Amino acid sequence: MSEDYLTVSQLTTYVKRKFDYDPYLERVFVKGEISNYNPHRRNAHQYFSIKDKGAKLSVVLFQREGKKLAVDLEEGMSVLAIGRLSVYEKNGTYQLYIEHIEPEGLGQLYAAYEQTKKKLADEGWFDLDRKKPLIRFPKKIAVITSPSGAVIKDIQTTIERRFPIVELTLFPTLVQGDKAADSIVKSIRKADKDGEFDTIIVARGGGSFEDLFPFNEERVALAIAQAHTPVISSVGHETDTTLADLSADVRAATPTAAAELAVPVLTEELGKIDLTKQRLTQAMQTLLKQEKERVKRLNQSYIFRQPARLYDGYSQNLDQLTEQLIRTTEQTIQSSQQKAQSLSRQLQAYHPQTRVKQSKKDSDQMLQRLLSASQHIVKQESNQLNYLIQSLDYLSPLKVLGRGYGITRKDGKVIRSTNQVEKDDIIEVMISDGRISAKVTETKMNETTNTLSEEN
Repeated sequence: MSEDYLTVSQLTTYVKRKFDYDPYLERVFVKGEISNYNPHRRNAHQYFSIKDKGAKLSVVLFQREGKKLAVDLEEGMSVLAIGRLSVYEKNGTYQLYIEHIEPEGLGQLYAAYEQTKKKLADEGWFDLDRKKPLIRFPKKIAVITSPSGAVIKDIQTTIERRFPIVELTLFPTLVQGDKAADSIVKSIRKADKDGEFDTIIVARGGGSFEDLFPFNEERVALAIAQAHTPVISSVGHETDTTLADLSADVRAATPTAAAELAVPVLTEELGKIDLTKQRLTQAMQTLLKQEKERVKRLNQSYIFRQPARLYDGYSQNLDQLTEQLIRTTEQTIQSSQQKAQSLSRQLQAYHPQTRVKQSKKDSDQMLQRLLSASQHIVKQESNQLNYLIQSLDYLSPLKVLGRGYGITRKDGKVIRSTNQVEKDDIIEVMISDGRISAKVTETKMNETTNTLSEEN
């Protein structure tokens, strides 16, 4: 029965689903050699094979992944590929859709390259503000490259053709192998240390990533970046970018381009000098012509024909300024005299003799007033004293005694009441002209006093 048969499309679809849903085929790691690779399709989808001695696998590298390649793929190159397996239904073949591919054995080199590149970039060794400008007309150029090969010949040929007056010095250097990095650093430092070179060219021809790796060493990049002499780097092909290129002041696509950047074209510069000389000559001739015409016009002007007219205005201005100066001077003198007279009057008022005379007069007046005031005060105080003496005299006990009164004491104490004495007490009576001793024979209290005492 025909219903038991599958169409090719159905079978292929079924197989494709098996591939797509198999977790072991979603991401596979394959290594092998590239076969049927077309390098001219770099900017398009690539269809080639990866093979080994026992089998061949169809491969698809889409353009978006192809642009991410760090190196160019080549026919017969051993590679490591990562991708997914699936079936292309139109021809029923299964193939590897590549996500990442790299030459076998270069993985560690690329990792080291990227790590060093990031470190130097973070430290600022690739910054544009660190780049030094090239000397426009160098006298001496140092070339750091292999003494054999086409690189030095290309540079020499280009320099001799463009600027033969420059002195070219070759520093023979290893540019490939394990000892190349140390050799490159040594040559750069030696050329820079001399201080006699205007430019340093570091150059090498094309090669694989491993061949160019000495120029990706950190010490090489730092030696270039730290050099005081401007450095031009030309390493590998135009598509190759090494750390030496990034750290150099100028990068050239080829050694020939490096030589062209290092020097100008002598014939062109001489032509520019001749052209500038001609322009200067023409400009000077034009300027001389203009100045001669100007001198001619000046010679024909009225100033040279009638020189006195040149000073007429100045003479008139001088007369006016002279008169103005005289008036100003007279006014100044008059003002100064008036000010001097005023100051003289003020000074006379402050003359020492005048001040002394006035002070003496003021002193006499003050003395007279002081005497008058003193006499008045003395008189007032004398009257007050007499009044007080008289008042004191009125109150004196002697005055009272003189009127017939006496003071009675007992034991030195004044007797003011009959209660202070008793019969037969000896008392003393003080009168105006002496004292009398007496004996109490009787005490009798006045009735008025007694009555007052009883009322109290």
